[in-house]
Amino acid sequence: MLRVSLLLLCFLSSPALLLADEKVGQASDEKQPEGQQAAGKRPEVRQRQTWAEIRIDGSLPESTQPPGLLGAPADSLPTILERLKQAGKDRGIRGVILHIGALDGGFGRLHELRTGIAGVQATGKPVWARMEDAGNKEYLLASACDRILMPESGTLSLTGLRAEVTFYRGLFDLLSLQPDMLRVGAFKSAAEPYTRTEMSPEFREEMEAILDDQYGMLVEQIAARRRRTADEVREAIDIGLISARRAVELQLVDTLAYQDEVPALIAAATGAGISAAEVRIMEDYRKEKASGELDLFSLMKLLSGPAETAGSTKPRIAVLTLEGSITTGADPTSLLTGGGGIDSDRIVPIIHKLAKDANVKAIVLRVDSPGGSALASDLIWRALESSGKPVVASMGDVAASGGYYISMGAERIFAEPGTVTGSIGVLGGKVAIEGLMKKVGVTTSVISRGKNSGVMSMTTGFSDSEREAMQGMLNETYVQFTSKAAAGRGMEVDKLEALARGRVYTGRQALAIGLVDQLGTLADAIAHARTLAGDANGELELEQLPKGGSPLDSLLGQSQRAASPIVQLTEQLPEALRPAVRYLPILDLMSREPVLLMMPFDLQF
Repeated sequence: MLRVSLLLLCFLSSPALLLADEKVGQASDEKQPEGQQAAGKRPEVRQRQTWAEIRIDGSLPESTQPPGLLGAPADSLPTILERLKQAGKDRGIRGVILHIGALDGGFGRLHELRTGIAGVQATGKPVWARMEDAGNKEYLLASACDRILMPESGTLSLTGLRAEVTFYRGLFDLLSLQPDMLRVGAFKSAAEPYTRTEMSPEFREEMEAILDDQYGMLVEQIAARRRRTADEVREAIDIGLISARRAVELQLVDTLAYQDEVPALIAAATGAGISAAEVRIMEDYRKEKASGELDLFSLMKLLSGPAETAGSTKPRIAVLTLEGSITTGADPTSLLTGGGGIDSDRIVPIIHKLAKDANVKAIVLRVDSPGGSALASDLIWRALESSGKPVVASMGDVAASGGYYISMGAERIFAEPGTVTGSIGVLGGKVAIEGLMKKVGVTTSVISRGKNSGVMSMTTGFSDSEREAMQGMLNETYVQFTSKAAAGRGMEVDKLEALARGRVYTGRQALAIGLVDQLGTLADAIAHARTLAGDANGELELEQLPKGGSPLDSLLGQSQRAASPIVQLTEQLPEALRPAVRYLPILDLMSREPVLLMMPFDLQF
């Protein structure tokens, strides 16, 4: 049988057969009408235009999200950036369309995305933006694209920046709640929403400076990409609400178009004479899809979370993403959506494990945190400081107070231009509820031993002795913070302290005064880590940490703490009302942590 097969193969590949095929082809060519084909050439085949469409919306967290029980994982910043990168490398893709929805994030994430868009454009592929409506964030992202499309009914809400801080002192007075807050640093204004009815002069001064710089960046970046003058952009911002048609007249939007008109626009833009029918748009390009079925095996795999890769013998760089508030215990998480913050009980052991692994050549931190527990911040800082590994920090939207603390020991700190950072100061205090309880007929009897026994009690405010003890603790923590920051930055303590005092800066401002080393993205930080690790050829693998949590852990209550009534109340409010109460969960943290390193406000734009 083998001999027969070989003979058959030889017959099929014989020169005589090949020659016959060539003659058939020639005869076919000869039948073509004269003038339709050049001698010796086949007819030119037009390539079909295939474009990738990627939707960008939501909060886009810094870390890759685990899947919930009801579907695929939500998009994260890393997954969007990877999809953009793949579109740039994909030879079958001729261009990219970004479908931009409502975004919830800051200048740091937007800078990463704009850099990702520039990476696609560097491959020679156009990137278009398509959006129905757009605010400041959405338009700033779209302005990085080569062409912006909007339907005639759309609205461009280019309204500029606005900081709104809600103050609760009047409410506390009505409820007979006694805020008793202490701080170190004249600009450490995180407690002001509870103790005042308006901004202090220092708080207003730093807010004005941050908004000036953020507004300047907004104008500069739009003007540069849209080829408009800064004055023209400012005039458009002062209009505020701009119809799509008016936006085209102002050259802020290129074309009025609905989704179904996009293929025809692509066909016309190619200049190759193709029709709209020859344009293919790949929706949700390289997006992970949810499984339509959930059998027992898939369910157990989902509940168990991602597989651990510990024990890898390959040389690598660890990329450790630290996102959220910093605590000494796990934050409550949702079974369906996941979540949490920076838990020192989880992060410190990961760092210790990396320190002992000879194959880990460097550690890159990606920090997006407004701070939190002073103790947890210090424990994470020490673990990194003592790891013996080169450490490079990359700051996202926010790396302030405790977020700056855990970054300050790095060999080099990268910040996005619009990163909110600094806030080197200390906060502590409580809101005493005894007055409110008495109003509703609840009284408390106290028996104590020790003159400072009530320092952590939420029933009464501080006594003179308790206030002195708490202030002493805050002062000592502030000295630790500024001393370690000065050592990390190679500054005299007095010079660093003058830049501290709780004051917050943008990334550009922080670079000018020496609190960070360089403006750049996470990719820039990784490139520097490769240099420190002697990896000039980029051969070291990247290990993303920490691994996503398991929904099964949440289901079983492992390492979880019940959410406080304040947190539960906040989560139940409509999205539009949450900004007014976003400071209230800090009260819950204060009841558990005597000393906080917390940013004084949350910037939205």
